[in-house]
Amino acid sequence: QVQLVESGGGLVQAGGSLRLSCAVPGRTFSNSPIGWFRQAPGKERESVAAINHYSRVTYYADSVKGRFTISRDNDQNIVYLQMDSLKSEDTAVYYCARRRSIGASWNLVSSYDSWGQGTQVTVSS
Repeated sequence: QVQLVESGGGLVQAGGSLRLSCAVPGRTFSNSPIGWFRQAPGKERESVAAINHYSRVTYYADSVKGRFTISRDNDQNIVYLQMDSLKSEDTAVYYCARRRSIGASWNLVSSYDSWGQGTQVTVSS
């Protein structure tokens, strides 16, 4: 399995912004839809956003719609998650992952086969 690498997490005050990055191996990147998930302590991993490869169609969870933006840089093989207007409830470990196929549901953990190690995001109120 390929290894994705997240970065960009940290501590931020409520209302602030962070940008997460997900580096994807080049051969895998060009034809892979990528998703972001998060997991807070004691909670299940939940979907945040996803982006397709060629069409760049994007998907967002209702809880982040209008505040988060997913994008991809095909030259750098990186997928970004821009997070604005952060809230304390956004505190979690954030993971990026590769979706198995374009037909798989974007918001299901089981649709993804390669994950990064995660990056911690902490929003102080």
